Amino acid sequence: MKSYILAARPKTLPAAVVPVWVGCVLADHLTGSWDLRLAVYTLMGAIWIQIATNFFNDAIDHDKGADTEARLGPVRATASGQLSRNTVFGAALVCLLLASIFGYLLFAARGWPVVAIGLPSLYLCYGYTGGPVPLAYRGLGELFVILFFGVVAVTGTVFIQTGTWFAEAVITGVSIGCLSAMLISINNLRDVDEDRSNQKNTLAVKWGRRRAINLLFLMWVASYVALVPVFGVQLQLLFFLPALALGALIVRWISRTAPGTIYNRFLALSALQLLLYAAAIHLMVAL
Repeated sequence: MKSYILAARPKTLPAAVVPVWVGCVLADHLTGSWDLRLAVYTLMGAIWIQIATNFFNDAIDHDKGADTEARLGPVRATASGQLSRNTVFGAALVCLLLASIFGYLLFAARGWPVVAIGLPSLYLCYGYTGGPVPLAYRGLGELFVILFFGVVAVTGTVFIQTGTWFAEAVITGVSIGCLSAMLISINNLRDVDEDRSNQKNTLAVKWGRRRAINLLFLMWVASYVALVPVFGVQLQLLFFLPALALGALIVRWISRTAPGTIYNRFLALSALQLLLYAAAIHLMVAL
């Protein structure tokens, strides 16, 4: 069980939980109501998709030799021999089945738009690292996260809650996606030497350290600038100060620290920033 939990990477789950949380809060802000039952279905679908993505990543990176003894990040279940490749791959398929069950419940509530959102999401669980065009190996990881763990996840949640598409949800989705993509960027900056030796062409490999850090900075800035068109300039924006300050420290520390195991701490702090950001949105709407 510990090996399955290791492969599931529970520390990444804020990237699945936050878009649904923020989407429900935003739906309440825009329409004055939200549906707990639909929120639970959406959250369960998002969590199982995230875990499936992590299982596929664990198995496929092992297949491609991307997880080596030089790895600075957490131990991987397949590469370390704790679980076989087929076992991890099978677990990913089970997770996709569970996500599909909740997807069907959402389809029953909102119809075909759920299929348009769900089918690409289910495929890209695998296509992130596998298939003919593995996104993570083509420098498309950050873009994938911004689009699917940001824009699609937030706007999709708001649509499921309200039956309507809102521009505010798209903008908020970009901000959440940028903060989630910071996790990918930090991960890639940590593993840049290992990835380069294994032909895993992340943006950190293709662009170099300085440009990758500049991208990290731009995503951090964009996530907070996007607040203004959604909520306007108001005193409650001060709720975002803890997340803003933490993000600034993360970017500063990374720019001054060579890749090493300390980047795992930066990843944890970046996940905390995402949670603080969502909590600030919740406070703005609630108060």
